[in-house]
Amino acid sequence: MTIMWEAEAADGRLEELIDYVRTAADPSADVYRSRDGRVVVIDPTGRGLDDVPPELLARSPHAWPFERVHR
Repeated sequence: MTIMWEAEAADGRLEELIDYVRTAADPSADVYRSRDGRVVVIDPTGRGLDDVPPELLARSPHAWPFERVHR
């Protein structure tokens, strides 16, 4: 199961949130950022991220489980 995790950074805290995610996410996870202050993690281990420092967030993160569709 893959987890897609998404969070919106608090004002002026995007780089700090990215730094946190880089160290906390599994090394196999892909990390993306948007121009509007969002961070998305695609984690193939299914672990996702927990315990993000709340001061880095504009709101609670969202996470969705996905299953691979083979083609």
